[in-house]
Amino acid sequence: MTLSVENLDVKLFADGADLNGMLEMYEKSYIKGLTTNPTLMRKAGITNYKEFAFEVLKQIKDKPISFEVFSDDLAEMKRQALEIASWGQNVYVKIPITNTLGLSTSDVIETLVKQGVKVNVTALMTPEQVKSVIAVLDPQVPSYVSVFAGRIADTGIDPIPVMKQCINLLAEKRNAELIWASPRELLNVVQAHEIGCQIITATNDILKKLELIGKDLTQYSLETVKMFFEDAKNAQYVV
Repeated sequence: MTLSVENLDVKLFADGADLNGMLEMYEKSYIKGLTTNPTLMRKAGITNYKEFAFEVLKQIKDKPISFEVFSDDLAEMKRQALEIASWGQNVYVKIPITNTLGLSTSDVIETLVKQGVKVNVTALMTPEQVKSVIAVLDPQVPSYVSVFAGRIADTGIDPIPVMKQCINLLAEKRNAELIWASPRELLNVVQAHEIGCQIITATNDILKKLELIGKDLTQYSLETVKMFFEDAKNAQYVV
């Protein structure tokens, strides 16, 4: 069977903070959820966190969406998480694996899930970190564990063995799903599909390439040649 968007096993989540772009992806049936984070929001010029979140949730009610806490203090992190979780039934709260001092957030996560908060534990990069999260997740409460495979690859390490190990670790936790986070190219979507990763979250620039899956390479080569030719012609280059 030729791989296509329709038969991907991995769920596609759209990662972004531009409201129009988020809504564009939300309307697509193959986008199963959305994520954002403070860095994306700052780049998008968002100045009022809560106002932005409420505007998003006013229009996106039936797909899961993750908003992140931004305090570095663990007690305040918990307070923010409870506030964010109250904004909607489809809200997951992103909790970083540590604060900026490297202090584990495991106690915060454990407290939150005991209160029924759906968490998205974020910024993980090692199986050891995944193990620490598994120890405090509640199998009765849906949760996500975001491993930043793209950043792992940025260091020259093949992320696939790491992600496979994380999939096996999470298999024991019902209702916990692994997210392949920070993908760098469309190939990562295919890789996540092939290894059985439950979710991949990607920015719109990557998701818009989904139509290329299964494209005939000879035809793609010809289109590339035509692009070079047209650009040179339009630029009126001479030698």
